[in-house]
Amino acid sequence: MANKLHIVSLGCTKNLVDTEVMMGRLKNFELTDENEDADVIIVNTCGFIDAAKEESINTVLSLHEARKEDSVLVMAGCLSERYQQELQEQIPEVDIFTGVGDYDKIDELLLEKKSRFSDEVYLIDGAERVVTGSTYHAYIKLSEGCNQQCSFCAIPSFKGKLNSRELDSIAKEVESLVARGYWDFSFVSQDSSSYLRDKNIKDGLSLLIERMELIEGVKSARILYLYPSTTSMNLLKRIEKSGVFHNYFDMPIQHINDDMLKIMKRGFGKEKTLELLNYMRSMPNAFVRTSFIVGHPGETEEMFEEMCEFTKSFGFDRVNVFAYSDEETTTAHDMKDKIDEATIAHRAEILGAIVRDVTNESLENEVSKEVDIVIDGQSDEHEYLLSARELLWAQEIDGEIYVNDRVDEDTVIEFAKPYRAKITGLAGNILMATVDNASTSN
Repeated sequence: MANKLHIVSLGCTKNLVDTEVMMGRLKNFELTDENEDADVIIVNTCGFIDAAKEESINTVLSLHEARKEDSVLVMAGCLSERYQQELQEQIPEVDIFTGVGDYDKIDELLLEKKSRFSDEVYLIDGAERVVTGSTYHAYIKLSEGCNQQCSFCAIPSFKGKLNSRELDSIAKEVESLVARGYWDFSFVSQDSSSYLRDKNIKDGLSLLIERMELIEGVKSARILYLYPSTTSMNLLKRIEKSGVFHNYFDMPIQHINDDMLKIMKRGFGKEKTLELLNYMRSMPNAFVRTSFIVGHPGETEEMFEEMCEFTKSFGFDRVNVFAYSDEETTTAHDMKDKIDEATIAHRAEILGAIVRDVTNESLENEVSKEVDIVIDGQSDEHEYLLSARELLWAQEIDGEIYVNDRVDEDTVIEFAKPYRAKITGLAGNILMATVDNASTSN
């Protein structure tokens, strides 16, 4: 088989881990950024909401238009899993379809040149990955599936119930990555705070934290995607006292109005949600990120205004805004009181403007602070500027910091290495910082 591979990963970081597993299985292939030269093209799709579905299909069709004769086009992942029959009938341009269960068998599928959909979701366990995007940071998947019943979410319909990895499996993967030079980790799943609940262990994340702290070489870690009703105060306090895990909290609350939280079937009301958020915000050096959905069926103007006022006043560091997407197989799809698309778009625009102000305020609060950063490489802005992020922040999503590498004549700054830095200013939405050789962070 010819051996040039072009691979595209769409959607979330969990998809990225699965893409890296496929790359590990196809490590004998030569990766190419030029899809026109590729013998095999793989798109790992996202099927979460309409915008993601449209992006996935457009990407597949665009790659087909430009691919060379006799190449193999593979459509994998969530969208393929969710619409197996429909896509195979409607997109004949694709040579192989596969879903979310055979990432570690992609080499077999290419040899067979047949589509395949396994009955079970693939749960990484000992598979070799080609970690992308960093030489020091890696995402670690905790579980697949979800036991929550959120009104707007279709994920459980095609990924099933919660299926947690064994703690030993996660520890072995982290140990293997540490041996390869990785020292910063982000732990991800659909509902991370439910980790191990399917195995009758209520506080699995505390066990995870304890285990990771025992692994020499793990210097920095954070947990992404906490769910309000499964996040306990004990867990927050355990994170707070950890010497490895940051006080980093990504908890998508989706709304703050009590009635809307009930309509959304979030399992937690406003009072308990605020109790968690307020404790997070009170922690030293804490970073709090959330997500909101605007335009869910039944959302009144008063409910929306309450969410806007809360967003303005709480003090979030980052916020994602999603326009409601009407997904089949969800309970919201069959609800009455649907909001028209123009109103949804208008509300998303209003909240988006508020979020920009909130983000700017969070960035301004960093000016004059001394923080731990890690330098990723040269910036795209100027040859004398380096691109970095606060070590507290999640990879890619929380922003960029520009470092001037001409602090003094003797300064030699290394990439993928933590430093203590002084935030000196804010240029647009990018922080500026200075470091020197004496400021290496341990």
